[in-house]
This record gives sequence, structure tokens and C-alpha cells, in this order.
Amino acid sequence: MAAQEEFFTGIPKIPYVPSAGAGDVMCFKHYHAEEVLMGKTMEDWLRFSVCYWHSFCGTGADPFGSPTLHRPWNEGTPMEAAKLRLRAAFEFFTKLGVKYYTFHDRDMAPEGSTLEESNRNLDEITDLALQLQSQTGIKVLWVTCNLFAHPRYMNGAATNPDCHVLAYAGAQVKKGLDVAKKLGAENFVFWGGREGFLSIYNTDVAAELKHMANFFKMAVQYKEKIGLKCQFLIEPKPKEPCKHQYDYDAMSVIGFLKHYGLESHFKLNIEPNHTTLAGHSYEHDVVMASAFGMLGSVDSNTGSPDLGWDTDQFPMDIRNTTLVMKTIVEQGGLQPGGLNFDAKVRRESTDLEDLFIAHIGAMDAFARGLRHAIRIIEDGLITGMVKERYSSFSHGIGQKVEEGSATLEEMEAFITQKGEPKVTSGKQEKYESIFNHYI
Repeated sequence: MAAQEEFFTGIPKIPYVPSAGAGDVMCFKHYHAEEVLMGKTMEDWLRFSVCYWHSFCGTGADPFGSPTLHRPWNEGTPMEAAKLRLRAAFEFFTKLGVKYYTFHDRDMAPEGSTLEESNRNLDEITDLALQLQSQTGIKVLWVTCNLFAHPRYMNGAATNPDCHVLAYAGAQVKKGLDVAKKLGAENFVFWGGREGFLSIYNTDVAAELKHMANFFKMAVQYKEKIGLKCQFLIEPKPKEPCKHQYDYDAMSVIGFLKHYGLESHFKLNIEPNHTTLAGHSYEHDVVMASAFGMLGSVDSNTGSPDLGWDTDQFPMDIRNTTLVMKTIVEQGGLQPGGLNFDAKVRRESTDLEDLFIAHIGAMDAFARGLRHAIRIIEDGLITGMVKERYSSFSHGIGQKVEEGSATLEEMEAFITQKGEPKVTSGKQEKYESIFNHYI
């Protein structure tokens, strides 16, 4: 980039310095992109991505206070600022050393007074994005459409009681899919920000779920029509902004997809902060989605479970990253998904370098989690203990249960012969102690 276009002056490309001290926060101490672990580089295992909305559109404003993050790229007309923002973003991606980014359509380009104007704005800005991608080799991990911020979507988009609104959402998604193809996006995410209800008294739940399923079917048809080669993802969230959102958690989404025959077209984009909002542990939805072969990508952030709302903090807890990476390694990786930092610096972290420090810290946390996960898997101790715990399903009546061929009559005959089962210890504390050995 030309000198006059530099936004992060004085900040070079972030190096890997494993010997750095505790106070050295502008280098990677654990993330070494080219290092090979279990046949893949760290870069390939982790597939880090920077989100556009929090990192470059965020202002630090909240319901209680004005903006605190005054960024040099948010200047001029909306279109002028959009171009500055895009150039700043690519400078950041390059200096941080990530290969992917994600965005909503309305993050990338401002909404116009008509759909046609919005689409023209998006065309102009994505022309620049395509140029910058070509220059840098940076790719789009996923695209999504903002179907929740505009007042027209206050009662939902695909679940809106007014088909006129649903049609607008469909037109917006059509353009979003065109943009995904144009930019070579590897995934396309649907987040139902207002697909749910605030009051059950005015809501026909069955109708809304059916309409949402048919909306997704339209998207599948259009994707196939234009030859878009990407993975569709749905991102669960239980509440906020709605009182109840239909994509409550991983199992809710999987059940919905299977009920409407959509499971072959979609996987899940899991955000752990959303998982904890649903009352689950941090890793729960990652594990559940993977168990069904439905884990497609991870919005890598964290929250404060004691608060009960979506705080979108950068993930720094090594236990959490280890559990997530253990699941990802066991399923063979995330490709074409990745670890997208859907996280924002705190409104009190106002320096431009704070944006780097946050991403570096989180990337190191996941690199450490990856190393720990691989040690756990390669040592095989926990895996062997779990296998032994379920060993009764490897032979005899247990094998028939495993294969789905057992009957209740056989269950009765087995108990008549064997009598009362011997209860065995679950050894929870032993597992926890062994896990802690690797952290």
C-alpha cells in the first residue's frame, strides 16, 4: 500500500517470537502459521478470519453511551468512508497475517434509499474488494446479509407476518449470493437476528417456521442456479434481540433442518457466546454439531455467562480453546469453514493497536488450544478411557444395540440371565485432573 493510504502507522507485519516476554503483546508467542502438526500447518488447522462489522464498523457506542472508537477510516460520505474502511481492513489483515475475512452486505457498503441503489453501492465496493483480494491473496471466509437492523425487519425477515417484507429479504439474499460468487466466498451464513418472537399472543409459530424453511429452499435453488460453490451455514442464538429465536441452539437447528429436509444443504456456524446464552457450556454446541457431522465453522468469541447477554469478547481462555480444537481436530478440520473472530474490543480499548493486541491474544489462545488438543489426542489416554467406558457395546447384546438390531425381548432375556448390573464409577474428577495436565 502507498504510504498515504497507511492507517496503522508504525505497526509492521506481526512476527512470531516464541521467546517474547509477558509484556510483549505485539507478536505471536504460540501461533506459528507454517508449523506442521498432525500433517497440517497451524494456518490450515485454524483458518483464522477477521470479522468486518465489529473490527471496522464498530464505534464503541452502546445503549448507555456515545461512540468512543474514533477511527480514521470513518470519514467523508458513506461511500467514501466505505472505501477507506475497506483499504484499512486489508492493511490490517495483511499486517496481522490472516488469510480470511467475513462481512455482512451492509457492513461492506451503505444501504441506499432503494434496493437498486443498495445493490449499486455493493457492486462498487465489492469491485474494490475483488481488486484488494487479488493484490493480497486474502479470501472471503463467508458472506452474510443483514436482515435484522433496518426497521423493515423489526418483525423478522424470513419469518415476518407480512410477505412483502419476506420478499425484500429474498431480494437482498439474492444479491448477497451474487456477491458471494463474485468474491469467491467459501461459505454463506444465515443468522436469524429477528427470526423469532417477542410475544406468543400474536405469533403463528408453525407458519413462521414453514415460511423460513421455504425461504431457505429458495436460497438453495438460487445457489444451484448460479453455480455458487460454497457451504451454507446457519448460526444459532437463543435470544437477543428476540425473546425467543427459532435457531435456539445446535440441536434446535439440526432438528429444524432434518424436519424440513434441508440437512444436506446446511451446516452450522457455532458462536460459543450464543451457546452460553442458551445455558450450555462453552464447547457444548461445537461438540453437538460435530457429533451429527454438522459443524461447519466457528465464530470464535466468548461472553460473560454471569451477565446473560451477548458481549462478544475475544476468546482468551485456554481450556475453552482446547476443547474446541479437540473437537475440530477429531473431525479432521473445519474446511471450508474457519475460526472467525466475531469479537469486538471493549469500548474502553480505544487505541488502534488494541485491535491488533486483541486478535494476537486470541490467535495465540487458539494456537495453544490446538497444541494441547493434539497432545491429548496423540497421547490417547483420555480417548482410551472413554473407549473402555463404552466397551460393553463392542460385543454381545451391546453390539446388537450399537447396530440397532436388538429387541426388548432380548433385553429381558439378558437381564433374566445376568441379573442386576454392577454400577461403575464415572471417574469425572479423574478425567478433569488428566485434562488439566495438558493445559
